[in-house]
Amino acid sequence: MSLRNVLVVDDDPGMRQMLTMLLRSKGYVPAAVDGADAALKEFEARPYDVVLCDVRMPSMDGLALLGELQRRAPDVTVIMMSAYGSEEVALEAMKRGAYDYVSKPFRPDEVTLALRKAEERERLRRENVRLREQLGDRRGLSTLIGESPAMQELHRSIRKIAAVQTTVLLIGESGTGKELVARALHDLSPRSAQPFVAVNCGAIPDDLIESELFGHAKGAFTNATANKKGLFTEADGGTIFLDEIGELPYAVQVSLLRTLQESEIRRVGDTQTSKIDVRVVAATSRNLETAAASGGFRQDLFYRLNVLPVRLPPLRERLEDVPLLARHFVEKLNVELRRNPRIREISREALDALGAHGWPGNVRELENLVERAMVLAEGEVLPLSAFAGLSRAMAPAPSDAGLSIKQGVRALEIDLIRRALEATGGNRTRAAALLEISHRALLYKLKEYGLGSHGRPGSSTVK
Repeated sequence: MSLRNVLVVDDDPGMRQMLTMLLRSKGYVPAAVDGADAALKEFEARPYDVVLCDVRMPSMDGLALLGELQRRAPDVTVIMMSAYGSEEVALEAMKRGAYDYVSKPFRPDEVTLALRKAEERERLRRENVRLREQLGDRRGLSTLIGESPAMQELHRSIRKIAAVQTTVLLIGESGTGKELVARALHDLSPRSAQPFVAVNCGAIPDDLIESELFGHAKGAFTNATANKKGLFTEADGGTIFLDEIGELPYAVQVSLLRTLQESEIRRVGDTQTSKIDVRVVAATSRNLETAAASGGFRQDLFYRLNVLPVRLPPLRERLEDVPLLARHFVEKLNVELRRNPRIREISREALDALGAHGWPGNVRELENLVERAMVLAEGEVLPLSAFAGLSRAMAPAPSDAGLSIKQGVRALEIDLIRRALEATGGNRTRAAALLEISHRALLYKLKEYGLGSHGRPGSSTVK
């Protein structure tokens, strides 16, 4: 793991110049500032992997800067430097979270060695994280986040059927996590050490899908210049996940049925069959039973796939899991986006709004919405205003308005105004910007609807 971006913080211009030249000659990308305040501003502008920081500096000393960096960017590696070093200062710096400590005057190779050691530590840390994630995956259910009754029931179903060979059909809307469930079934099964191969049947052209699944023999068709293994062969001994099985061409359904019945495959253009040992987990967002009844899907294949059907609940049926999922995505995206400052929490107003949404795109929609909010938001808390698009989408229709467009528009406007004012703490100028109307228009509507400063019924006096 390479820690390339290094920030030097030292009030000695000669030291800054020397370290910048040294670091650049060793392949690092250095920048240098003369104090803690400048360092913090630099961190707001771009992320750094390592900070080389002097202990004694005017205004804020190095130990105070270390503490501030620990709060704002806890993953950064800090190496302290001091011409006035002592064991007490070194121990205090390490106690507060510094990775290492070098005493001035130092030889160039001492700084280089400290950086190499930090890189090795980071490599080991990330390797440990990766191994822990793999172990978590082996437990199978670690990626299926949720504590709602619907998710607990799904967990129980997965545990029961993971150990058997029987084909499984996962049924759920787009974005409900069908591939995660398929991986959990594989990881909890005796096949966990063997391959897991995922295939999106709807993403492969019809004229290539049979060759992709079962392979082809040399000369089977134009450009078939060599034998090719199919994805079923790659998955031999393990699990193959056939996502969007309903999109499989009718002709290929015949080959798949034979594979499920006989545990064998025949490559395109070949006359011989080959035995395979593969568990099939299929998934669909369509109603295959209806498609089979109308002739859009082979009935015999449907019955073969539907031995163990597992329904994945849409997010709207487990809204109590939304805060847990949202916080999980915040933690995940803090790392992936290298967010600085990190998002520490989601505001109560935002969580309430997320919990009231219908989520037609399910968990995938939630993750995308959190990512967009984290990219656009400032500070360490995600406010409701970061989810402004959601607020407009989730405004409920009034129950007592009937089919009156006039009354429906009035109720919608009141709801949006209330949300905008709550998101901005009653700041009408900012609320108007969120609503994409003029400040004057907002004041007029507050008066018209008799709304107070936070969008609640009350005094509408404007100043």
